[in-house]
Amino acid sequence: MTQTTQGYIPVGDEKVYYEIAGEGEPLVFVHAGIVDSNMWEDQWEEFSQRNTVIRYDMRGFGKSGAPKAPVSRRQELYAVLKELGIPCATLVGCSFGGETILDVALERPEMISGLVVVSTVPGGFEMQGDPPQYLWEMLAALQNDDHDLAAELRMRISMDGPFRKPGQVDQQLRRRAAEMNRMAVANDSFRFTFEPLPDELDPPAVKRLHEIQAPTLVIAGELDHPEIMRAASVMSESIPWAEQLIIPGAAHLPNMEKPAEFNQAIREFLTVTDKVRC
Repeated sequence: MTQTTQGYIPVGDEKVYYEIAGEGEPLVFVHAGIVDSNMWEDQWEEFSQRNTVIRYDMRGFGKSGAPKAPVSRRQELYAVLKELGIPCATLVGCSFGGETILDVALERPEMISGLVVVSTVPGGFEMQGDPPQYLWEMLAALQNDDHDLAAELRMRISMDGPFRKPGQVDQQLRRRAAEMNRMAVANDSFRFTFEPLPDELDPPAVKRLHEIQAPTLVIAGELDHPEIMRAASVMSESIPWAEQLIIPGAAHLPNMEKPAEFNQAIREFLTVTDKVRC
């Protein structure tokens, strides 16, 4: 097993927890907004055999400090890369993490050798149709400080997806995701989910996707919300060097539900990014 180094770095008024392992071209994993960096457990050991792999907990998640106001997620990532001496990397981001790495690719393209955006809606993307089932009930639970109910409804929205009941999802996997999610709810992280970030791109990413020149792999789970699937199509059609992969039998966290298929796609993608130098 590859040795992992752990640490904390100060970002703003809080500390950000990170892990780094392996040797080779840097590969950075940025987690979704319902879990923490442990979502990448099924990728960690495999890719640390060929890459320098990095993962970290955003503020308000996992082992990092909880912010008192909206924070810049890009600055978190920049701070981690600076601390670890990583000037250029392939970035893998899921959901909120995917939105973050898209913004980084637009703001600092010289730092990017490749992008893997998973279950992602780019900044400025306008959702259409009805909102996800349970969304308003979840927000009401958060308003009432009912953390257990809010966490469970968040699992139904994202982990289960709109086409499955909770019992149709691998229960061990669901419990693992729920444990991470409960900590995020307890830290009040969702309070800032629907508030503007302090440094949102203007114009937003959805209007600038054509500017991204790095090789890009867009991944979505076929059981995710239809608007996530539409966003995947928009990105794959608008980013010049993008390819799209839809993973069957998975919803919002396909790397956890289908790690073999996900890892194979990353392995193949890295044969391209290994040839790219920032």
